[in-house]
Amino acid sequence: MELNENEKFLVKTLQDNDGKMDYKQLNRICGEKFEGVRLVLKKLKENGIVQYDGVIPMFDSIIELIKTF
Repeated sequence: MELNENEKFLVKTLQDNDGKMDYKQLNRICGEKFEGVRLVLKKLKENGIVQYDGVIPMFDSIIELIKTF
């Protein structure tokens, strides 16, 4: 799967933080670069790149990187 620039930035941010971050912090960092962080995370989850509880991440969700590039 080829990642777009927003997806690459999000994955890199997770990698730089040991592959795990809470959504609130991840949203703050990525939200400064692009909008639609939840939609990007949903797509990455559907493609088996990240995992979190639920269908869409909530502010108390923990986002974990499960596939690296």
